[in-house]
Amino acid sequence: MPIKNHTVVVEFILLGLSSHPKIQVILFLIFMIGYMIILIGNITFVIVILKDASLHTPMYFFLLNLSFLDLCFSTSIIPRMLRDLLAVKNTISYGECATQMYISLSFGETECILLAIMAYDRYVAICYPLHYTAIMSKMVCVRIAAGTWICGFILSISHVALTLNVDLCGNNEINHFLCEVPEILSLSCDNIILVEFIIFVVGVIILMTPVTFIALSYLKILLSILKIASSTGRRKAFSTCGSHMIVVTIFYGSCMAAYMKPRSSSEPGKDKVIAIFYTIVPPMLNPIIYTLRNNNVKAALLKLNRRHFLW
Repeated sequence: MPIKNHTVVVEFILLGLSSHPKIQVILFLIFMIGYMIILIGNITFVIVILKDASLHTPMYFFLLNLSFLDLCFSTSIIPRMLRDLLAVKNTISYGECATQMYISLSFGETECILLAIMAYDRYVAICYPLHYTAIMSKMVCVRIAAGTWICGFILSISHVALTLNVDLCGNNEINHFLCEVPEILSLSCDNIILVEFIIFVVGVIILMTPVTFIALSYLKILLSILKIASSTGRRKAFSTCGSHMIVVTIFYGSCMAAYMKPRSSSEPGKDKVIAIFYTIVPPMLNPIIYTLRNNNVKAALLKLNRRHFLW
């Protein structure tokens, strides 16, 4: 039988966001500021929730997980991207590329599940307020959170395993600022229709299952809110759910645009912008959105600042 000759790829070249030195410096400054906002915002949010006993509830427990997850997600991508913006040649070894792909994908899929869990938490709180503390007990919340993290890291294995099993035929230039499944698949010179179809189906399941769950939860929440007699109660419920819906729209919308499309319709320039929207924008905006739209968090933050000032 004839044996195909393939060049073994030992490293990749990340083409990044731009090849112009001046633009790279500008982008470095922009994303450095963005990363500092992510670190300061999410770390502050975590400290506020941990320090204030009034925030030790299921909703803020899941927000704590979201902030910690955003810190991990952004740190798995942005520091490397910042380094590459100032580097002469952006090479990354095969092992480092595979590791970044797995870790960032795991955090991303964990966030998909966590956002669905947060929608369920709001559903129980608004539709079954008298049974909320019994249904969402401390032990239940811990188990749900642990299961969410475990599922995220297990589910990403299928994506990464299928991607790394593709023959690359020596082509090693990735037209992106990070190692992602669609970009690695685009380097293949073989017929990978079946692999792409399997990854697409898995992606649809991972993305659409939580989205469907969130949609059903918020439909029931909306029906319950409309039954609330007090206008103040309706505003409070809408405000709490509105913050979550903003986060869900940004994150899921950009993820679907990246993973739920055929390779033939891929455009490197647009793909990079889309990637920024689900890897950098949500971690930066989440603490701001949940702080500005949540009076309890603002009060806890002021209390913490007052204590620090007095000390």
